[in-house]
Order: sequence, then structure tokens, then C-alpha cells
Amino acid sequence: MLNNQGRPTVAEKTDSPVGSIETFTGNRGLQIEEPLLFEVGSLDNCGVDLAEMPKHKNRLGVMARDSDIGLAGLSEPETMRHYVRLSQKNYSIDTGFYPLGSCTMKHNPRLNEKMARLPGFGNIHPLQPQKTVQGAFELMGDLSHWLMRLTGTNAVALSPKAGAHGELCGMMAIKAAHKAAGSKRNIVLVPDSAHGTNPATAALIGYKVRSIPASDDGSVSVESVLEVLDDDVAALMLTNPNTGGVFEKDIKKIADAIHKAGAYFYCDGANLNALMGRARPGDFGIDAMHINLHKTFSTPHGGGGPGAGPVVFSDALAPYAPLPYLRRDGDSWHMVETREGIEDDSHVPFGRMVAFHGQMGMFVRALTYMMSHGSDGLRQACTDAVLNANYLRASLQDIMSLPFGERKCMHEVLFDDSFLKGTDVTTLDFAKAIIDEGFHPMTIYFPLVVQGAMLMEPTETESREALDQFIGTVRNLVSRAKAGDVDYFKNAPVLAPRRRMDETKAARKPVLRWSEGMEG
Repeated sequence: MLNNQGRPTVAEKTDSPVGSIETFTGNRGLQIEEPLLFEVGSLDNCGVDLAEMPKHKNRLGVMARDSDIGLAGLSEPETMRHYVRLSQKNYSIDTGFYPLGSCTMKHNPRLNEKMARLPGFGNIHPLQPQKTVQGAFELMGDLSHWLMRLTGTNAVALSPKAGAHGELCGMMAIKAAHKAAGSKRNIVLVPDSAHGTNPATAALIGYKVRSIPASDDGSVSVESVLEVLDDDVAALMLTNPNTGGVFEKDIKKIADAIHKAGAYFYCDGANLNALMGRARPGDFGIDAMHINLHKTFSTPHGGGGPGAGPVVFSDALAPYAPLPYLRRDGDSWHMVETREGIEDDSHVPFGRMVAFHGQMGMFVRALTYMMSHGSDGLRQACTDAVLNANYLRASLQDIMSLPFGERKCMHEVLFDDSFLKGTDVTTLDFAKAIIDEGFHPMTIYFPLVVQGAMLMEPTETESREALDQFIGTVRNLVSRAKAGDVDYFKNAPVLAPRRRMDETKAARKPVLRWSEGMEG
């Protein structure tokens, strides 16, 4: 059934008593059915009065447009309503529980935003004279100090813009160290339980990747590392806690073995939220580790940003840390941006990662988060993140399947799809049904170390009431799947604005341009 705009009516979207009410517009109360701008506006009209263009010589040659531009003309209210309505269809941490495993999506305190918008931070420019931004430099210095204190390291590069960029920074420092020593090592060890960007980063800078399988308990064993460790290995890239939510209990022994073989230990610090205030990665024996400021110290990073991925270094790699870096000269700060400005001959940076100095907005937000929590608060946040994940594990383990047994998890809990065996309901079906219940689905099909992965990270910012509601929802869905209600899952979500997408078709045959007469 279609309404006057050629859109599905609410009656088609659900069989519930409320949903069976048909409306002329297709709207569901204040959840307004929003067409495309091209369908709202008129191609023949313009919302602004523009003067006639004066005659001019066309310098575009064959690139000149030979037809109308085809932009819809709308009034200001129409334009404003369109984008506000679209924003209301977004799911965010501010609207509901966001149990996305592998990406920490916790509440972003509004105090952070207030601080980041202070004129002295929000209105500065990277090309200003350094003497005019001493306050910003001091904040960066304080942030550097606390990042090193939290991780037990003595050097940090603030410039990388995100986690994968930080990985690149750390691995380039490792490559520079080997080059300086005259070593031609060309292998990087990457466990199957690492983040997917790890092998990509190693390959990007010319290394060959050698994988390490996970043990039955989800961790990396010393024996599995020793089996593939030889004189060609330049580094190990290990995520701890790993993507299965498991703490690498043999990490110190692994680090010792790597160092004994003449290689370096890169630690993926994306999951620092499970360690901050309770364990220092430097004590594990790491040589480099990036820190996702936007994950550990708030500011969820959906939508592409903002991000920041500072890298901390061991004493062995500190000399190779990139430009630029901060140096304190008495009571003032100075940004060293060129090799000519280096006073210490032992510092031989591998180069420069970015045009300027990093992500100032994230520096402010992260330090605000640290200072407002204090050391005891950060420790408590870490404790609560692990507690909440284990609460989900303990509350769901009787009806869902744990691939690594009942071993306690860290900040996230991993289930697999074996509990759905014989139901004809897939992991994807199950995740889609969660959308109808008003939650963002957990991460699915990752990590690849288990079949049909369902990875949940509740973070420390969710209340027990919120977790109980999610637990109750998951338990109900498991019961429906096992009761044979397959059609419910195959059609889900039915309450989302566009219902269920054909994701394979969308990926392989995307429609990127609207034309009049297209299907709604």
C-alpha cells in the first residue's frame, strides 16, 4: 500500500494495534516521513532571488555544464525542517544505549564541549606565532604528562589524528629504529585477535604480515609466538585487551620473548578504557602504543570524527618519535617543527605525520575528562566498564553461547551464534531485530576468530536499569528465535524508517544519483 508520495504506509510496517492505523501522510505521529530534497522542492523554482549573471567568457572548455544543474529550490523553513527531521532519525549515544563492541561509545560530558569552545582554544590557528598560543601549548604539555603517567612511558607524539594513524606512527618509528641499526627485518607478527587495521598498517609500510592463531581461551600464547619468531621479525602488534574482550595474561612473557629476539612490541591501545588507572601498559614491556583519545576519554567517534591517536613510546623508540613535538624552555613552550630545531643529537625523528600539531579540540576534551574525573575517577570508570561487561556476560550466558567458556571478560563480552543453531535465524537477523527494540545493534561478525560473533561493549556510563532493559530484550529475542518465529527476524526491522535494506545490493550496485521518476 502506498500513500500519496509513493511511500509505504505505517500499516505495512507493523502488525501491532497502533501500527495498523493508516495515515494519509505516512507519518507516525511526530515521526515524520521525510522524502528527498529533490522530492520536496521544485527544480523550476529557487528559494532566493538572484540577479541575472553578467555575460562572461567561459573558461571551462569541455568541462562546462551543458544542462541545468538540477538543484531543488526550497524555502528556508523547508530546508531547515528537512535537515532537522533527518537528524531526528539518527541513533546516537544521546538517544539510547549503544552497545557497539570494538568501538567505545560512551557518554560525552557536555563540560568537555564547553571547554573545547572557549575562544582561547576554539578560535586559535596553527599558523599563529607560538608566543600567542602558550596556553594551548601548556594544555598539550599537561595532556602529554598525564598520558605518559597513565601508561608508564616517557615519550609521546600528539600529532596522529586517529587510531590507525597512531598505528602508522608507531610502526614507522619501529622501522626507523631497525634502519638505524642496519637491520633488514621485514616480518610483523599480528594475532588473529588484533584489530583489522593492524595488518593493514604493517603492510602499508612494506612489511610482510605473519598471523598468530588464538588459543582456545581467546588469548595469544607464548608458545604460538615462539613458533613464528625468527631473525626476520621486526615487531609484534598485539591488542590488549584483545578484540574478544580477553586480557592477554602472558603479555609480559611475550614482550620479553620479542625483545630477546631483537624485535619491538607494538601494543594497540584502542581498548585502554579497560586498563586506565588500574594497569600501565609500559609495565607490560610495550615499545609503542597509540591511544584513541576519542574512545578512552569520551567524545564518541561516529560519523567520522573528531579523533586523536597520540602514541606513547618506550625509551628505546623515543629518539625516533616524529615531528613536531613540544619542548619547554623555562617558563615558555616551544614547538619543534624541523630537524634544525632539535638540540639533542640523539633525537632522530623519522619524519612528520601531519601538516600541523594534532587535533586541538580533542586535546581539550580529553584533558577536561581527565581533570574532572581525577585519578580515582578514571580508575572507577575503568572498573565500572569491566563490571558492566561482565554483568551482561553473567546475565546472558545461560541462553547465549560464549566461545571461550565462562572466563571473565574485560570491557566487552563476546558471544557467538551457536545458540541460534537450528533456528534458521542468522546473526544478522538477530541484530536487525534489536533495531526494532530501540537499540543500536552490537558489533556482528567481528572479530573473525569466532563464527557469527556478537560483540557487546556497554561502557561505564550505562546504569543498571539500562543494562537490565537490554538484557531483557536480548533474552526475549532469543526465546522468539528458539520458538520458531523466523519470519519476525527475516523481516526485521519493520519499524525503522526504511525497513530492511538489501545491503549486498546497496554495496555492489549503489544508486548515487537521484533522477525524477525513481522508485520511492
